[in-house]
Amino acid sequence: MQLSEQQKNLLNGLGIVVCLYFFLVGIKGIGGAFKLFGGDIAEQILLTTSNPFTGLFIGILSTALMQSSSATTSIVVGMVAGGAISIQGAIPMIMGANMGTTVTNTIVSLGHITRRQEFRRAFSVGTVHDFFNFIAVLILFPLELSTGLISRLSTSLATVFKSVGGLKVADPLKIVVEPVVDLLESLVFNNPWLMLLLSIGISFYMLYLIVKLLRSLVLEKIEAFFNTYIFKTALRGFLFGAVLTFTVQSSSVTTSLVVPLVGAGVLTIYQVFPYTIGANIGTTITANLAALSTGNVLALTVSIAHLIFNVLAGLIIWPVRAIRHIPINAAEALSRLAARNRLIPIIFVLVIFYLLPIIVILLGGRGTHA
Repeated sequence: MQLSEQQKNLLNGLGIVVCLYFFLVGIKGIGGAFKLFGGDIAEQILLTTSNPFTGLFIGILSTALMQSSSATTSIVVGMVAGGAISIQGAIPMIMGANMGTTVTNTIVSLGHITRRQEFRRAFSVGTVHDFFNFIAVLILFPLELSTGLISRLSTSLATVFKSVGGLKVADPLKIVVEPVVDLLESLVFNNPWLMLLLSIGISFYMLYLIVKLLRSLVLEKIEAFFNTYIFKTALRGFLFGAVLTFTVQSSSVTTSLVVPLVGAGVLTIYQVFPYTIGANIGTTITANLAALSTGNVLALTVSIAHLIFNVLAGLIIWPVRAIRHIPINAAEALSRLAARNRLIPIIFVLVIFYLLPIIVILLGGRGTHA
């Protein structure tokens, strides 16, 4: 029986939905694997006494290990509440967490590594979020150290809003995906390495299928849909990124979702960039609502500091054309190099998110004990 073009498109569309679901399972599974053998280590790293510069890299490494800036922020809140560190000491860790959480979409882009042009596009959008947060830290970290701007603003706002009350937000993604992730963990007997390999394998294979299915559909129609309804303007892209991240409660998931779309040529890095800025802000909203509901001023102060950092980063980088193009140009330049030499992206991930932070933390620890 011969299927009509409309029926084929419908089946392909359903196939994309199924593949997206298992892609999300893979993403969550990667985070689950790191938690199986990295959660305790990450918590111990965060408890390391350090100077602000070392604290920045502690935030990067712990979040890269736990695959969750929310988890890092929660531990930091506990440390502040327990008097282990001050608000001023917590903010560099929050900045580092913002940088560390981008490792997920960068790893996801490696799923396209066998197809050169597709990989070049995917890796550029996988790293533009990295470069945006790098530049944000380069600007705001020295500003915070010299003026205490973020810590003073967050302390003042927390005092104002402490009695407002908050809202408990359900996590729909966790409800839908978590049972399958738990099943996978039990199938590999909670072995972190097997879980990591299985999750990466699922994510990469789903990426391959998503791109294949996207190409089998009429790409012009898909592009027209995104261009007309979602990414027509930078503001729409920004709002969509913020709302979607608030809904799924994970900027890693939000930014990873667009990697195959850019890889397939449906979207461009220029369309996705404001979307990632929105995701950065959206990921802090849930934490702020949760902190408001606790009535804990210290918890609220840390979560507001995270929001202020991301809002200031967007206000500083996006409106100025010359600054706005730096992360985009850097990501495209790195992706061209990565497409020519496939070792470069792997080295980039290992060095920036793991080796460099470990070296800085070890050196900082020695300096503290000297």
